[in-house]
Amino acid sequence: MGISPAIIFFDFDGVIVESVDLKIAAFRNLYTDHGEDVIAKVLDHHAAHGGISRVVKIRECHRMFLNIELSEPALMALAGAYADFVEEAVVACDSVPGAMDLLKSNDGARHFYIVSGTPENELRRITEGRGISGYFDAVYGSPRHKEEIVEGVLERHGASAGDAMFIGDTMTDFSAAEATRVPFVGRVPPHHASPFPAGTVTVTDMTGLAAHIATL
Repeated sequence: MGISPAIIFFDFDGVIVESVDLKIAAFRNLYTDHGEDVIAKVLDHHAAHGGISRVVKIRECHRMFLNIELSEPALMALAGAYADFVEEAVVACDSVPGAMDLLKSNDGARHFYIVSGTPENELRRITEGRGISGYFDAVYGSPRHKEEIVEGVLERHGASAGDAMFIGDTMTDFSAAEATRVPFVGRVPPHHASPFPAGTVTVTDMTGLAAHIATL
């Protein structure tokens, strides 16, 4: 790849942990009383906006597919129900192959950050529950946007975009990397179509990436 990154930004779901299907199940569960037509639309919207906060998605799905403008308390209640469904499961789910080797390979020379659309407090509980918090300089989630987080980290380190790498599995991640000019690597699981533009560097899991970065 020709990149020797001093700072690596990781999305979480689908990059560190195999939790993407759990999030799909959570949205299905949240809208189960509204019928299969609504569920299908919700899941399509969720898939098309990977990496976006579930609070934003729930508000938009109710507005677009149910013609309901949620009050703030109602929105928070639904987001809480979603969190209750997924948090314990994400703590227990499998890691993406190679992810733990990649994290353990860091000898302190590189700075690792999680940048996720998951609410930050929940994300920190999950990383602590999985015992991986110590591998990261910091764990960041919503409501802040990924571009804002990346720019802030680069500024604090006095680093340029070329000193970093962003590893993600959605176009939200790609767009954040593009907006901040950070080199991007996309994770595309086996037998899945790439959501990324032609020419994007991709890996099927973190195994090859771990080996690559360990030799830089």
